[in-house]
Amino acid sequence: MKTILHKLLFGCMFLLASGYSFSQDIHFSQFFETPLLRNPALAGIFSGDVRVQAVYRNQWNSVTVPYQTGSFNGEYKLSVGKGNDFLTIGGEILYDKAGSVAMTSTHILPVANFHKSLSTEKNMYLSVGFMGGWVQRKLDRSKMTTNNEYNGTGYDPTLGDGETFTNPGYSYLDGSVGMSFNSQIGESEDNNIFLGAAYHHFNKAPKVSFYGDINTEMIPKLVLSGGIKMGVTEYSSVTFQADYSKQGSSNEIIGGMMYSYKLDDPTDPKYIFHAGALIRWKDAIIPVVKLECKPLSFALSYDVNVSQLKTASYGRGGVELSISYQAFFVREQSAESVRCPRF
Repeated sequence: MKTILHKLLFGCMFLLASGYSFSQDIHFSQFFETPLLRNPALAGIFSGDVRVQAVYRNQWNSVTVPYQTGSFNGEYKLSVGKGNDFLTIGGEILYDKAGSVAMTSTHILPVANFHKSLSTEKNMYLSVGFMGGWVQRKLDRSKMTTNNEYNGTGYDPTLGDGETFTNPGYSYLDGSVGMSFNSQIGESEDNNIFLGAAYHHFNKAPKVSFYGDINTEMIPKLVLSGGIKMGVTEYSSVTFQADYSKQGSSNEIIGGMMYSYKLDDPTDPKYIFHAGALIRWKDAIIPVVKLECKPLSFALSYDVNVSQLKTASYGRGGVELSISYQAFFVREQSAESVRCPRF
């Protein structure tokens, strides 16, 4: 009987989510590995000409059918003119699969970000970015259960689910804009700061619903970001980063600290070890470890759930794995030959 009630409960939860739009966007604990998802104006804020990042998240395995989320993004920087200005082009692909009805969301989002140099003496840039593309959402109706299929004593699959929608999927166009400022602090390239603001879903895509006759707009989202990196010794540094997101009545604060230690030549390190912790306010404590073996890096984090759901989850939230490739090219207009944003 518990199994039947659980199925009915989760079926109703997912149906409500699909019918009246999603209250929150896809998010990751390793938000520092998904810069485009935070703000399109954070594209290209790295040392190098090209960066490719992939993140996989598995969440709520201890509570229900796990949520599985993946992100893949790439960025490529091009110099503009004869000065220190840059253009970053790239894109992000997102995939999310949630719960017993296999509700999936696929995003294909190209991005462009222009970086304007504000100083001839040090790295200081103002960036304006745009990201927009195609989004599809769908579910497996054959796996859906509702209270209409409860006959008074138990679950009866021969009864109709009572739902009127006929199309198990829909798609729409989405757009985001953002701005960021980043600057070197003092003489050391290890000391940097950035601030950013982004407005997602600015086009308020209409009819974001499985019910075609319901005019439900996508709720815009504001994201404010900031970070500072400071050298501690010749071999070590600390980085603080945080995001504040607000989408309708939902909001989220996530931030934390990473300590970094260079394992070889401090002037041109190939191996760097990072360790730290993040906090998603009123939701999770997230320990993180990361190893750079240039041009590759690998990171692992785990959400320790501290929200009201911890009674059911026993503190078990989600695990995330990420891999990143970041490098310079040997070419005449490489970012290595001129100053470029670094964080």
